[in-house]
Amino acid sequence: MRLSNNFTKTSKDAPADEVAKNAQLLIRAGYVYKVMAGVYAYTPLGFRVLENIKQIVREEMDAIGGQELIMSSLQRKDTWDGTGRWSDDAVDVWFKSKLKDETEVGLAWSHEEAIMEMMQQFVKSYKDLPAKVYQFQTKMRNELRAKSGIMRGREFVMKDMYSLHATEEDCDAYYEQVIEAYKRIYDRLGIGDSTFVTFASGGAFTKFSHEFQTICDAGEDVLYVNADNSVAVNEEVLEDATSELGIDKDTLQPVKSAEVGNIFKFGTEKSEKMGIFYTDSDGKKQPIYLASYGVGITRVMGVLVEKLADEKGLVWPTNVAPYTVSLISIGDAGIVKAEQLYKELQSKGIDVLYDDRDERPGKKFADAELLGIPYRVTVSDRLEESGEYEVQTRASSHTEVIKQAELMSYITR
Repeated sequence: MRLSNNFTKTSKDAPADEVAKNAQLLIRAGYVYKVMAGVYAYTPLGFRVLENIKQIVREEMDAIGGQELIMSSLQRKDTWDGTGRWSDDAVDVWFKSKLKDETEVGLAWSHEEAIMEMMQQFVKSYKDLPAKVYQFQTKMRNELRAKSGIMRGREFVMKDMYSLHATEEDCDAYYEQVIEAYKRIYDRLGIGDSTFVTFASGGAFTKFSHEFQTICDAGEDVLYVNADNSVAVNEEVLEDATSELGIDKDTLQPVKSAEVGNIFKFGTEKSEKMGIFYTDSDGKKQPIYLASYGVGITRVMGVLVEKLADEKGLVWPTNVAPYTVSLISIGDAGIVKAEQLYKELQSKGIDVLYDDRDERPGKKFADAELLGIPYRVTVSDRLEESGEYEVQTRASSHTEVIKQAELMSYITR
């Protein structure tokens, strides 16, 4: 990508009504556009980050047997009536509307009932189980407040996975597999060392759930953690959890955290309420065990910004950054050499954002820092004759001059 062709522009200022650091920086850098409170559009830069996060999640879901699909956002009222979750008393975040013929519909906030309804067409026998499906989809939730930027939106991208099982034992075993897969996801995203599996309330889902909470000053939750980080409990279930687990509350300290994932076991509740069963090896009808597993894709993007950004701008980990290299040319000779390097890096599969604009060096450097690309490579008249480049690592601000022969190994290490 040539920066001169990018339709977004950087800005020194964010919208006056935007209080969240993640949204302020993403708007200033041109990654997102604010539509209204809790609703954001993602530009090509932001889209590339989301796609990279999704790919990490996709690889880990595929590795444990998940099959990707896409469900409809529009939901029928009767799909949810049987379990009582159409009611606003049970689920207070529905966006609801009506078709032209007055049929009530809702915009999906989750998909447990919808998945069960669809899967009953394909799961008839114990031989058809287990089944594991997942999707990446924009969810709609009519949140009372949306003040945390993309970390809590009324419209957001989520990975939701659902597994159906013949037995509780099989469901439990797979649930543990997903926990390990989630740990790998957060490790790969660079937040594994500050992300904990916690005991939490299930809210509109189940009585209890497990949350993946990342320590984050901008988070909306409070996590109680012990000294060696081996125990983490959500504040809302602290009393129940500590009594059940036999933990001394005095050994736990509160920290702010952000939820980046949530998983639930529903048991056979959905199956029994919806009248969806499978036939076992003896020919008898049996209820299906269901579990669901969510990762907030846009929320993770916001958490990465909150945790990694510095006073100069965004700082992306290499595996989620929209580009690996920010290439800057300075001077006439630098432009010629930069064009050659741009093509060379592309030919070797390196994603490059080339700042070919007719701008002063200070502006180019400031924008590169704001955009947060992992490596900044500068080609200048001063260094062109010696065949050297100035390379800065964004995360550490470490800068050094290296030979062309060393460049590839330096930016792919």
